[in-house]
Amino acid sequence: MTALPRPSFTLTAEAGPGTAHLHLVGELDYETSDELLQHTDRCLAGQPDLTDLHLDCTELRFCDSMGLSTLLTIHRKTTARHIRLHLDNPPPFLERVLNTTGVRQLFPQTYASRRTEQALADGRTPPHTL
Repeated sequence: MTALPRPSFTLTAEAGPGTAHLHLVGELDYETSDELLQHTDRCLAGQPDLTDLHLDCTELRFCDSMGLSTLLTIHRKTTARHIRLHLDNPPPFLERVLNTTGVRQLFPQTYASRRTEQALADGRTPPHTL
């Protein structure tokens, strides 16, 4: 029996004073969600002065129910610590998931997201925020 390849997912981080940016690339699903949650937990624990956490979703290709659950868990954790959570550049499929499930209002639209929407509306490639 041949093992199925693990879905592609990479996570890179950049930190600055009071802020952290996590760049999500690939598929956020049952197989990869724990990696994002663990990294987020380390980020929250390692930066006590954190005020803003940005999840850059520009290169996210897929998000299933476990991925959405992970985003909601991160939202709960950041809200409890009075940290603003930003979903930067959510792809159209992620916007649909957030809207369809009724949780879009939990993730305020950021400047980067509005730029992405405008680029998509104009038929251009969305900008990368960092």
